[in-house]
Amino acid sequence: MNASDRTPADLLRSALAADPARPLVTYYDDATGERVELSVATFANWVAKTANLLQGELSAEPGDRLALLLPAHWQTAVWLLACSSVGVAAELGGDPAAADLVVAGPDTLEAGLACSGERIALSLAPLGRRFPSAPAGYADYAVEVPSQGDRFAPYAPVDADAPALVVDGTERSGVELVEQARLDAAGLGLGPGSRLLSGLPYDSWEGLSSGLYAPLAAGGSVVLCRHLGELAPESLEKRIESERVTATAL
Repeated sequence: MNASDRTPADLLRSALAADPARPLVTYYDDATGERVELSVATFANWVAKTANLLQGELSAEPGDRLALLLPAHWQTAVWLLACSSVGVAAELGGDPAAADLVVAGPDTLEAGLACSGERIALSLAPLGRRFPSAPAGYADYAVEVPSQGDRFAPYAPVDADAPALVVDGTERSGVELVEQARLDAAGLGLGPGSRLLSGLPYDSWEGLSSGLYAPLAAGGSVVLCRHLGELAPESLEKRIESERVTATAL
């Protein structure tokens, strides 16, 4: 990664320039048996489409707050980087009533209705399937995002010193987030080509860092596992071996 990178979106651009074909996020859901692997290029394409949706269709602007009511999931990681691309502050588990926009999953749809702004719903179903019909009060992400552009350019420059992420009640700017992710990566022994397996939820900085930001900052990749407790110890050992995992956060 480049020393000049000051936001998570910068880190992704550097990763794309360095090696677009390498894996970036490998996602497992051990309740459904789902496995999804996204290269840097594929992940960046999802981020671009989502950022275009956020900026163009939802009229989000730098400084807006987005309540992100989603679990650890590859699509949550996409939304985090899309928010960084636009300059929107993502608040994990944030209060929808205090947010400008809300993104909710199947288990948080009712809570998300407290948001008076735009609302997006994700089914989180395997293969990114849409809902049978859009939940009341929401637009379906799987319906809205495919038609968005594959390249993204912000309408206004993103201020790296502005709030970018809120989790555990702590607010971090883009610069602070990148600096902490680099420190965490060093502490975990991550470097270019590292593969970190994380079974931690996205409800804390530790979970977000190990499950996305630290591997991204190090030039590595993440094997993100949801419902890991349902996996037998011997199966976890096989996964660590088959995915060429070099570090774990469990």
